[in-house]
Amino acid sequence: MSAPIKVVVHGALGKVGREVVSAACQDPGLEPVGAVDARASADALPLPVGTGSIPLSRDLEAILKKTSPGVIVDFTVAEASLEMIRVAAKHKVNLVIGTTGFSPQNLEEIDRLARENGVGAVLASNFALGAVMMIHLARIAARYFDNVEIIELHHDQKLDAPSGTAVSTARAIAEVRGRAFVYPRVQKETVAGARGAEMQGVALHSVRLPGLMAHQEVVFGTSGQTLTIRHDTINRECYMPGVVTAVKKVVELKGLTVGLDRLLGLE
Repeated sequence: MSAPIKVVVHGALGKVGREVVSAACQDPGLEPVGAVDARASADALPLPVGTGSIPLSRDLEAILKKTSPGVIVDFTVAEASLEMIRVAAKHKVNLVIGTTGFSPQNLEEIDRLARENGVGAVLASNFALGAVMMIHLARIAARYFDNVEIIELHHDQKLDAPSGTAVSTARAIAEVRGRAFVYPRVQKETVAGARGAEMQGVALHSVRLPGLMAHQEVVFGTSGQTLTIRHDTINRECYMPGVVTAVKKVVELKGLTVGLDRLLGLE
């Protein structure tokens, strides 16, 4: 039996980061060895299973030198994530990135850094398997409909809009279609922004309310009918099977792989 993959979690004190630490504890193929967070005020993070603690620091390079991980898992913000990637790649650490908001130039840099240092990088806007399937099914439907709108619904503490998943969905279905969708124009918009944002003919609508977690509807329409593909996230545990899958597969890769669908054979 091969040794467990040593994992460092970047953004370990965040809500998703804590779930990643817990998931790494529960999977026999993974071993959490370190944690990094900009808000760290202690030098150790107690493990949720009561089996001790792992080093915790604001200093990424110190943690990497101390723990020599095989993979670092990142759920932070784009600016912090990009700085982490530059440091971790230099240390030959494979990357699993759940952060969104990267520019095309950022993605090119991540791919270059990974290839230059002989490591793999997996970046996904959503690690929930159901969300991956939602985008996959939407790509199939996109061939047969001219009109589509995306409604994404999240908790009121989410910082960005539209969500990374909504943007990824719009890009994916536009790519399959090969041209912009039909975006119905109104003669008068009585309240600015009422039709939402537009991306390649796809209307994007963002809802922010307490009581919500993460939800998305992709609504296709044509004469006399609509088709709705919806995914609902009940809690953050839903991301963990996808994260664990990415951690186990990224050590076999070189360069950047965008999207969990490619790891699942859904291209």
